[in-house]
Amino acid sequence: MQMLRSIFLIAAVAFASCEKDNYDGPTAGLSGRFIDANTKQLVEQDIIAGTQIELIEHGYDPVSPQFLIVKNDGTYENSLLFENMYTVTPVRGNFIDVEPQDIRIAGKTTLDFTVTPYLRVLEPSITKSGNIVTATFKLQQNVTTNIRKIGLYVHSDSRVGEPMRLVAAEQDINAVSDPNHVYTLTLDVSAYSSQLPTGRKYYFRAGAVVDISQAKLNYAPVVEIAL
Repeated sequence: MQMLRSIFLIAAVAFASCEKDNYDGPTAGLSGRFIDANTKQLVEQDIIAGTQIELIEHGYDPVSPQFLIVKNDGTYENSLLFENMYTVTPVRGNFIDVEPQDIRIAGKTTLDFTVTPYLRVLEPSITKSGNIVTATFKLQQNVTTNIRKIGLYVHSDSRVGEPMRLVAAEQDINAVSDPNHVYTLTLDVSAYSSQLPTGRKYYFRAGAVVDISQAKLNYAPVVEIAL
C-alpha cells in the first residue's frame, strides 16, 4: 500500500511539472541595420567582441538584459523573442552613442539605428603584387579623440577583423588624422606560410579605431585575394 501511494505521488509531481512548463514559446523577432547618417551605407562591425544590442524586457523586476550580436555587415536579427515592450540600446559600438529606445516587439519587428561612426575609412584599396599585399586608405574623423591604431587583417573566413584574424599588420597612430593623408599598410604573406598556405583564397580587411573606452574598429569592405 505504501509503495502504491509513492507511485501515485511521483506521478502527481511529474504531471504538475509538465503543467508548469506548458508555456507558449517566443513568437516575436527583432531585426534591423546600423546606417551611417551621412553616407546612408551600412556601418560594418566585428562579429566577435563587436557592437551588441542590449534588450531589457519590461514588466519584470529585476530582469537580466539580453544581448544581440551585430553581424559584420552592420545588420542584426533575433527571431526568438517574447512579445512585449523592451528597452533597446546599442552598446560598445564603433559610433557615437545613441539614445535607448522603448519599442513593442510583436511579430517581425524592425528597428534601424542611424548613427555617426567614429571614423570613416575612405578611398580604400587592397591589392597584391608578388608576395606583398598593400592596403591604402584615408580616414575621416567624426570625434576629436586621437586615432589609436590602424590595421590590416587577414583570415580564411569573410568575417575577418581585429579579433578574428590569422595574420595582421598594425600601426600605432596616437594622433588626430589628417583627412588628406593616405595611410599605408603592407603585409609580406610569404613570411606567414604556415598561417597562410598558398593555393587558397583569403579575406583582407582594413580598419582603424579611436582612443575611446570600449570603442570598436571602423572598417572598409572586405577584399578577397587568392595567394
